[in-house]
Amino acid sequence: MLLEGSPEISSQRQTAPGQVQPQAPPLLARTANGVEEWLEKISSPVLLNLCSLLLPRQKSHCARHNPMDSLQFSPVLFTLVSLFVSIIILLFPFRKKLPYPPGPKGYPIIGNMGMMDQLTHRGLARLSKQYGGLLHLQMGGLHVVAVSTPETAREVLHDIVFANRPANLAIVYLTYDRADMAFANYGPFWRQTRKICAMKLFSRKRAESWASVRDEVESTSRKVLEKTGEPVNIGELVFALTRSITYKAAFGSSSNEGQEEFMAILQEFSKLFGAFNVADFFPWLGWIHHAQDFKRRLARSRNSLDGFIDTIIDEHIITRKKTRESLDSKDENEEVDTDMVDELLAFYSEDASKNNFEESKPGTIKLSKDNIKALIMDVMFGGTETVASAIEWAIAELIKSPEDLKKVQQELVDVVGLNRKVHESDLEKLTYLKCAMKEALRLHPPIPLLLHEAAEDSVLNGYRVPARSRVMINVWAIGRDPNAWEDPDKFKPGRFLDGKAPDFKGKDFEFLAFGSGRRSCPGMQLGLYALEMAVAHLLHCFTWGLPHGMKSDELDMNDVFGLTAPRAVRLVAVPTYRLNCPF
Repeated sequence: MLLEGSPEISSQRQTAPGQVQPQAPPLLARTANGVEEWLEKISSPVLLNLCSLLLPRQKSHCARHNPMDSLQFSPVLFTLVSLFVSIIILLFPFRKKLPYPPGPKGYPIIGNMGMMDQLTHRGLARLSKQYGGLLHLQMGGLHVVAVSTPETAREVLHDIVFANRPANLAIVYLTYDRADMAFANYGPFWRQTRKICAMKLFSRKRAESWASVRDEVESTSRKVLEKTGEPVNIGELVFALTRSITYKAAFGSSSNEGQEEFMAILQEFSKLFGAFNVADFFPWLGWIHHAQDFKRRLARSRNSLDGFIDTIIDEHIITRKKTRESLDSKDENEEVDTDMVDELLAFYSEDASKNNFEESKPGTIKLSKDNIKALIMDVMFGGTETVASAIEWAIAELIKSPEDLKKVQQELVDVVGLNRKVHESDLEKLTYLKCAMKEALRLHPPIPLLLHEAAEDSVLNGYRVPARSRVMINVWAIGRDPNAWEDPDKFKPGRFLDGKAPDFKGKDFEFLAFGSGRRSCPGMQLGLYALEMAVAHLLHCFTWGLPHGMKSDELDMNDVFGLTAPRAVRLVAVPTYRLNCPF
């Protein structure tokens, strides 16, 4: 009951007869209306509808009475709704997402899967001319971002977000679930295994690896000598050469025993790398027959690999134990010939688990058998096909360019003469040969596409790159960028003579033959040594002509895409011995 003289009574008395006195909205309603107006400003229909349902509005007294209007709005409910709205705003900021890089429009679900044949160095180079140096493809559930300019490559290689390597199912099997160095995620374990590889496996101080190069190159030259005047398949010849170099450096075998079996296993894995696996693009289809059959092939191949390498490792463990026992205190510092397995066994522990390094305990890394096997696979794949392809391409480019071949061979005569073979100390004096090797690596990089993976959502050149996107740096296209190279498609070793052209040591992003930054090739120096020594020997000891009267400009220079980009047609040439001394 209202009392006489109260503000309410006084107010009603001042209102004209028949006129409804407007009431000021309560504080809660005014606050709710303010929230709603703010939501309208940020254009959030979902939150706006939620607000209109749950928050009170100022009622018009002249409107028809709605029974719902008589319900009392709970302050507790308002508090809960406000809290909910705040959480939504914080967790899901209502702003427009950045676009993906430009690229061809895809189809629902499959995206650009119809363009699988374009995921090669040449295919992506063609697409970059249409869409720019940074393009996006949607391959099923996989985002692919291709980089074809030095500037963007610099950003990717300098950003730790892109320091990981992607790994499909075949790579996971081969590397024992990333127990290696090449595909391990960036982190403490990766840093320590890379240090081991750089210091123990590829170091210039490790004379055994370099000696195996010299020995095998001379052995290859003797094989060529036996076929003087006959067509020689140089592609097969140099593949056998690099296979022997890496096999003996890894396992220390003085004979070829086991090489054929091991290479057959590697070739099967190489085929599986290039095979299409639907689960790599649609993980939720991993149950279908095709994906299951692919897994069975991988399992069989790895079982074969295990059987082969486990035997070698066990033999090395026994030999290592006997060697330690035979050395007395006087001879404990005596140097013993070691191979790569021996070097890795120095870190072996039976109770080790994969990727077990602790950042807080530097130098405490322990390797399991799986780690050792995976690291050996890195060496075999990284040092066999890549170096063989580089040697074959270098000789092919020189044969196709007779003037440059003449300059290289004349330099060999001036520096070495014709009365002895090339020595290691001669290599630093062979300036034009080194220029020719650089030019061959520019045109035909050992790995044409460098694969990286985004560890988290990131931004590149103002475009969105989702986490786990595959970022492909097209080294082949960058090496032929007309903005960085004059006559980019021509073989011109002379461009490197003045020392002003970009170099491949990792600082010049126009030339990424061995990568750059954290993921650059740790075996670059050993690979270069094998390349220069092999080409120098073969060009110094022999003159080479094309068979069946073929002219140099008729030589097929097409490549095929794979782990490397080898020649589509093996190089075949006829050698003639040119030294004055017996071999």
